[in-house]
Amino acid sequence: MKRTTIHISAALALLLGFAACTQDEAGFLPEGAEGTPVVFTATGLNPAATATAGTRAPVDGNWEGVQSVAVLMDGTVKAYDVTPSTSDNTGATLTSTDPHYWTNHDNITVTAWWPYTAGETTPPAVKVAADQSARKDFEGSDLIVAEEQTVSYGNPTLRFTHGTARVTVVLTDYTEEQMFVRLTGLSTENGNPAVIAPYDKGGDTYTALVAPQTVATGTAFITCKFTNGKVFVYKMKNDTDWQAGKEYTYTVSLAAAYPGYTDDGNGNYTVTSAEGLKNIAELVNGGKTDINITLDKNIDLTGKEWTPIGTESQSYTGTFDGGNHTITGLTINQSATSNVGLFASIAEGGTVKNLTLKDVNITADSNAGAIAGENRGTIENCSVSGSVTSSSNNSYVGGITGWNYRGTITDCHSSATVEGKAYVGGIAGQSDATITACYSTGSVTATKNNTTGYSFAGGVVGYNNGAVLIACYATGSVSGGGDFVGGVVGSNENGTLTACYHATGKVSGASGSTGGVVGRNLQNIGFTTIVTACYWGDNGQEQGIGYNQAGTGETTMVTDGDWQNAVTQMNAALQSAGSEWQYELTGALPTLKKQ
Repeated sequence: MKRTTIHISAALALLLGFAACTQDEAGFLPEGAEGTPVVFTATGLNPAATATAGTRAPVDGNWEGVQSVAVLMDGTVKAYDVTPSTSDNTGATLTSTDPHYWTNHDNITVTAWWPYTAGETTPPAVKVAADQSARKDFEGSDLIVAEEQTVSYGNPTLRFTHGTARVTVVLTDYTEEQMFVRLTGLSTENGNPAVIAPYDKGGDTYTALVAPQTVATGTAFITCKFTNGKVFVYKMKNDTDWQAGKEYTYTVSLAAAYPGYTDDGNGNYTVTSAEGLKNIAELVNGGKTDINITLDKNIDLTGKEWTPIGTESQSYTGTFDGGNHTITGLTINQSATSNVGLFASIAEGGTVKNLTLKDVNITADSNAGAIAGENRGTIENCSVSGSVTSSSNNSYVGGITGWNYRGTITDCHSSATVEGKAYVGGIAGQSDATITACYSTGSVTATKNNTTGYSFAGGVVGYNNGAVLIACYATGSVSGGGDFVGGVVGSNENGTLTACYHATGKVSGASGSTGGVVGRNLQNIGFTTIVTACYWGDNGQEQGIGYNQAGTGETTMVTDGDWQNAVTQMNAALQSAGSEWQYELTGALPTLKKQ
């Protein structure tokens, strides 16, 4: 049988759009003569419209530099070499030493693609390089395909289209020396990178090829970092589909895109604005749980709904240093959400320190506290004012943290109003660890738990579960509609209280389970419950411990308003315990001082 070599002309339609606009220019060139090798003649964008950084079929509308394409026909793939036209490199000739042949004059179905790897039988999925900063890696990330196209004997023409989208970033309004630009927050489907280093075309223009995808509103998809530590983030304003064959150009004013924080490149971030703090929260919640954060100035969050830093599954493990600055107006209204506060959860090893939260307004389901919903790390030198509320029947709610679970809290105070139904305290709803030198002046209210009937209200801690309180006090009112109410602790179960007191604010609750210092003092078999040198005065209670099942406890009522003897005894107990804290009496009530 006579075999006639297939002659095919192909038009390369580079579907490139600017700023989400499509520009589609394709042309069909004259067919070749019968019996000649397969020929692809391709045209694309006008070269005058391309960048000056170079030319390439996949990226700039011509074939220069493409080495070979694959042609699939009748189940067989053959490689064809590419020779760009010398007069117009938007055209090219594709030849093969082992070409396909016509066996008759019937139409045939052809699929062709580039790049081609030996052994491929179908076009590959789009998979771009993470580092496209080099021209060859940028170009090599593209995929062009002529998919199952019918060609005729007399005019065998293929039309190629892009499998990738192209994203171009033009930077304006900056004076800093630039370090790098990245596309971030990208889809990782089919093994594509979440972060891409684009190609620098010059003139503050960067470009990269990406897999087609939808970029959600609010995604920080452009990040620029400078040598002075400033980091600029550009967020997508609306859900946007990056489609194959289109170019999307974003002109970014860095003056407007500054995210409100700087990054030294070693995991240390300095926050300079409310927007910066919000952006930092997004970084942590996106997986950077170990970064260190420092406030550079006071932050006003008034009128802004807050999403806590970290989550229950991604607790914060870094160090947050407030620098003795103040965050004002922290507002969270998430009555169906647990682990709520400035931080959702502080993990073991995580630290929050040197911070004031002013006028917080927090409503949550459970584990609610102004600093953190749950604390497994360290909280120190922090203060809180405002209100923290939970309506859950099983709520852990406190001025500083809802649940101090294996964490430590030192030198903190709260004037916040704290309300809940189960475990409610001026500093912590429940503590299973150590709280030292903390005090609360706000009111604490625990309404009755409608599920179990139990509730625990304490001026410092609602439920002290095998935990230690040293040198802590409260002066606000404490009331409970359930079972156990104490000026310092609602229930002390297998715990230790040393040199703690409550004064002036009224303590009210059920008879027999309400005390000036402790509502219930409970000791289980094999455990020890200790209350040493603790005092109360002028809070409406006649007993220091309401229900003393443990049978232990040194609590003394100050009846004459003179706290000097109490200070002497509490300081002796603190010295005996090896504490670096002491009380001093410079006014009507004792205050704490670190030695």
